[in-house]
Amino acid sequence: MKVTALLTGRGNNTLKDKNVLDILGHPVLYYPAHAARAAKTIHAYYCSSDDNKILDAAAKEGYIKIVRPDYLGAPTTQHVDVIKHAIGMIQEREPLGDILVVILANNVTIKSEWIDHCIKMMQDDMSISAVVPVYEDNDHHPLRGKRIDEDNRLQMYERDVIGKVSTNRQDLPKCYFLSHNIWVLNTRMLLESNFEGQQPWGFMGNNIAYYEIDESIDIHKPIDLYIAKEWIAENYTD
Repeated sequence: MKVTALLTGRGNNTLKDKNVLDILGHPVLYYPAHAARAAKTIHAYYCSSDDNKILDAAAKEGYIKIVRPDYLGAPTTQHVDVIKHAIGMIQEREPLGDILVVILANNVTIKSEWIDHCIKMMQDDMSISAVVPVYEDNDHHPLRGKRIDEDNRLQMYERDVIGKVSTNRQDLPKCYFLSHNIWVLNTRMLLESNFEGQQPWGFMGNNIAYYEIDESIDIHKPIDLYIAKEWIAENYTD
């Protein structure tokens, strides 16, 4: 099965140039890009961005440039629209293939073996619409979340809860969040469903498998760079 990698990164961010800031001698995007290049199951590599610094850094790692139009460089841009545009550009060059691996440029917590494992999960069962890494986080469980009501008072975010809810996170059902590092997508199901599935990331479809990891670090603020640096120092071997 042909597998295509799509590295995505936007230049217009609150943390200026976050995708190419230096961490231990490399730009942030080097780590996810390099992990994907070291994977054994990927055959083609592309990078979608509106920023030449991102595109040039990715090109050094062997990624073909996809220049986004201006409307896909706004802070309000949806990932689904970036993926749609990139697929169209890739298909002008070559067949898309069976599996599309979306790689997010601002997350360094990626290992090549994770990528290979997620791809293998899909290759073994092509009824899966997506395979995504997740991490457990009961600290931010929806049963602990609050909303503001019409009287400007706190209410439970989950409205239809029956009975008491423990204040101990350990007592709650396990809660998982998507790790925004890699998303392995079944391209046939993606295109046939017209990118519509389980919200809010409808392009993942409705038959989503998971791959559990310990933690995920999205870089949005300066402090995230320090946390990412520690993770790289502990986990990066190349």
